[in-house]
Amino acid sequence: MPDRAATILALDQSTTGSAAHVFDADGSLRASAATEIAQHYPVPGWVEHDADELFHSTLAVAQAALRSAGLGPRSVAAIGITNQRETAIVWDRRTGAPIHHAVVWQSRASAEICERLKAEGLEPLVREKTGLRLDAYFSGTKVRWLLDQVAGAQERAEAGELLFGTVDSWLVWKLTGGLVHVTDVSNASRTLLFNIHTCAWDDELLQVLRLPRAMLPAVRPSSVVYGETDPTLLGAPVPIAGLAGDQQAALFGQACFAPGQAKNTYGTGCFLLVNTGPTPHRSPDLLATLAWDLGQGAVYALEGSAFATGAAVQWLRDGLGLIRHAAESEALASAVPDNGGVYLVPAFVGLGAPHWDMYARGLLIGLTRGTRREHVVRATLESIAYQTRDLAEAMRRAGQTIEILKVDGGGTANRFLMQLQADLLGVPVEVAAVQETTALGAAYLAGLATGVWRSPQELAGRWRLKQAFEPRMSADERDTLYAHWLRAVERARGWAAPPTAAGG
Repeated sequence: MPDRAATILALDQSTTGSAAHVFDADGSLRASAATEIAQHYPVPGWVEHDADELFHSTLAVAQAALRSAGLGPRSVAAIGITNQRETAIVWDRRTGAPIHHAVVWQSRASAEICERLKAEGLEPLVREKTGLRLDAYFSGTKVRWLLDQVAGAQERAEAGELLFGTVDSWLVWKLTGGLVHVTDVSNASRTLLFNIHTCAWDDELLQVLRLPRAMLPAVRPSSVVYGETDPTLLGAPVPIAGLAGDQQAALFGQACFAPGQAKNTYGTGCFLLVNTGPTPHRSPDLLATLAWDLGQGAVYALEGSAFATGAAVQWLRDGLGLIRHAAESEALASAVPDNGGVYLVPAFVGLGAPHWDMYARGLLIGLTRGTRREHVVRATLESIAYQTRDLAEAMRRAGQTIEILKVDGGGTANRFLMQLQADLLGVPVEVAAVQETTALGAAYLAGLATGVWRSPQELAGRWRLKQAFEPRMSADERDTLYAHWLRAVERARGWAAPPTAAGG
């Protein structure tokens, strides 16, 4: 049987599914298991998950991955967990029952709360303390919304009967049998409740949202032993030793350990992060966030988030039935010489950085009688590359020039998209050899905490390139195409705005 210290189990609970990956001591992927999860849309713009499904699906894929690897729990040095970040769950401390569906990071349910706080002049306070914006994207206003929605919830929270957590906290609490209520700095920094300068929950922000401190998890570094799994779940207790939000985990898995190094992850959304070192970097259009803390102090990142990228391809499949599998999109997009003047702005739940419009909605424009399925599919893939350029332009305005973009996530399998991305950015795009870089980052964090690996420098030497895409498009052509994209974005803005928020 392999040495226990040689194997890490990484759990990746994302917006569209739960996955588990077993990594060996050399960082190679030994086995995986994955399953999709249900999305719930009770009102247009609202997105929810069944919190119990998040846990049970994660446990099921963990068990399946270990079986596939031929390993028992005693062969696992540690578990690392990475997760969809801002999704908010509130549950009963005694019974463990969620009081409501999880409110997903994409959900606009708390938009009115954000508008009220903005009207009260609180945006500068939030920006200064958290590095974030008053947007329904983040957890704090989602928790406020949950306590308002569920009868008696505020009173129960004040009595200490309810707990709040992002998905990492929920999974750790469930995996440890309710013994450990914890989060790491990367996830805490996405809640609107965490001061990124003091690295602590902020009493003033809690007071603004009327959230009792007793609801909150303890905040720990990203690489430390938090506790052990309940032995009945995997067959023996296994240390949980790494936690990070999915985008910070991907930055770590891409070995972006030096300031200025950047990665973009192509998943449900696109998330472009640049390591800014020990100091948060200010930008009017982007977010300052905590990348990780290995126990020697905080490392920060500047982040831009596009909410619907891979989700737009999923919409082609599930919503419109234009494709049967995401992989079909590459051939269909390549079957036409250009987009035929068609642009898709997939603002299904508003626009993230750098537009920050909670009331934007999806727009398909430029249609003619000559428009074919291929043009719509191509426009969908192009929208992913354009949104990433939006983020890169905001980085440039903030003084963060990207010279090489490391990329990961499911979208990197699409060669049409990767070449277009290099063309629109005008910089090389490097696809990592390990597509599951987010899970690898979580594995690295757990392995550092348990002695499987010694240092980030050792991990940096393990990064491998799968394929590089060099820009081939002229600057004039890329800028002309991008200008058309920006025209389409302007037409999508503010569509769902109430009369009091006209124009977004």
